[in-house]
Amino acid sequence: MFGLLVSLLERLGLFAVGFLLLMRFSVFKRLMTGTATRYEKLVLSLFFGLFGIAGTYLGVPVQDAIANSRVVGVALGGILGGPLVGLSAGVIAGGHRFLIDIGGFTATACGIATILEGLLGGLLYHRFKRERFDAGTAFFVGVTVEVIQMIVILLVARPFDAAFHLVQVIGIPMILGNSIGLAVFVKLVDSVSREQERFGAWQAQTALKIALRTLPFLRSGLNEESATRTAQIIREMTDLDAVSLTDENQILAHAGAEEDHHRPQTPLLTAATKHALATGEIVVAPTKLEIGCKNPGCSLGSAIIVPLKRHNKTIGTLKLYRLKENRISPLDMELANGLAHLFSNQLELSEVENQRKLAKEAEIRALQAQINPHFLFNTLNTIRSYMRTDAETARRLMVKLAEFLRKNINPGTEELPLANEIDHCKTYIEIESARFDDRIKAHFDIDNEALTCKVPPLILQPLVENAIKHGILPKESGGELHVSAHRENGTLLVSVTDTGIGIRPETLATLLTDQAAPPAPHDEGSGIALKNINARLIARYGAEHALAIESTFREGTVVSFSVPVGH
Repeated sequence: MFGLLVSLLERLGLFAVGFLLLMRFSVFKRLMTGTATRYEKLVLSLFFGLFGIAGTYLGVPVQDAIANSRVVGVALGGILGGPLVGLSAGVIAGGHRFLIDIGGFTATACGIATILEGLLGGLLYHRFKRERFDAGTAFFVGVTVEVIQMIVILLVARPFDAAFHLVQVIGIPMILGNSIGLAVFVKLVDSVSREQERFGAWQAQTALKIALRTLPFLRSGLNEESATRTAQIIREMTDLDAVSLTDENQILAHAGAEEDHHRPQTPLLTAATKHALATGEIVVAPTKLEIGCKNPGCSLGSAIIVPLKRHNKTIGTLKLYRLKENRISPLDMELANGLAHLFSNQLELSEVENQRKLAKEAEIRALQAQINPHFLFNTLNTIRSYMRTDAETARRLMVKLAEFLRKNINPGTEELPLANEIDHCKTYIEIESARFDDRIKAHFDIDNEALTCKVPPLILQPLVENAIKHGILPKESGGELHVSAHRENGTLLVSVTDTGIGIRPETLATLLTDQAAPPAPHDEGSGIALKNINARLIARYGAEHALAIESTFREGTVVSFSVPVGH
């Protein structure tokens, strides 16, 4: 009995060699990671079935039967690929066992048992496993399915006495030997899987560290400066002999061996690079001939060239070199592919960031004269304050602020009734009055016939804002604001008067001119809003309708303009 156990274990050693070779294939790696396709699982079912057949031929003849390791192949198929793979492998190996010995003493029993072992191996393992590759559960599964095989032999094989005697001889060696073998194979798979995970984690960590260090440079896009720093960083963090980056026409950077002729701004030297740019596909050049460098003395022996893409358009390449031929490893290939993917994403993000920055700058320039950020910030703070003391006022101010922002952000370009501008001014004054209590006293003197007169959008509110911000509020006691509009002889006359601090004479003299204004206190402002309105009035109606400003320092200011009715 002990001799039979040793013989079975010796034969399992032969299986181990073949199994180690199998684990080198990518299809088996995908099976271990659960990403194998149905077709690949079918192929693996055939392999595990052949594994079971080999177990039959390498078995030990015992009393017109065979003590074998067939169960290891089919049950392992069920453990790694699931019940269907195990069942398929069982059908192949069990069918073969029946066909080679039709009418034999245990042919039918062994055929049935093999099919059951493949199916139950997958079901039991996936039901009771504590981790993905669990050698202890595999041993338990091996014991269970082998016990089932012995039971099937006792139930099916005839005569029963011969079957019983056979089970006495082969039962314990096969149960122990094959269970141990199954556990060893699963442990072997677990070891390889963990090694791959460590390898993948190290590789991902390296790629991410490189990406993190190169991110500040690639934010500016793919250029000579960013490419040079990126190539240097990759060289520092790997054992590669050379690293190169190109755009579509020339070398941008080269770090490492053969820097003497792979220089920046040099036209593309290698045929492999041109092929990668033309096809947009990864190119592996394992020899100097396949690299195709124009310099006959170039010592770079093998390379992998990965396209860098932006919005699916190839804009350059990343190239990793080894000095010796046929030395581009799977690690190099995975690293190059991962880096190219990360770099491509970074380049896309840099483009989006630049476009967003340009758009934001344009937006700010467009709205600069429309919304004072301090006004918005202070108004929101005021609303927040009222939320705790006067919810109704907070709600009303929120509605007013929404109206004000809507009109400022989308003022349009067409003329609109003066009534709209007056409403906009009142909204602004109400918001500011909520912040400054009784410091602002506003009065409107508007003729009814003036309300329907058309004026340019946002022509009046900036004047009111200017009067409050630079005239009334800097005055400790506040002041009064008067807005008047009258229609007279086919002309609309509009004026904004405040009793604020007024404007210094030297400032007033240059306020609407291109001449640089003398230094003035911050509260007086720069006059940009007034110049803007003045330019708009002149451009639309002519110089005779320009702004007129009268001011007495420390007493107040009057800003007026006219608009032709029916223009």
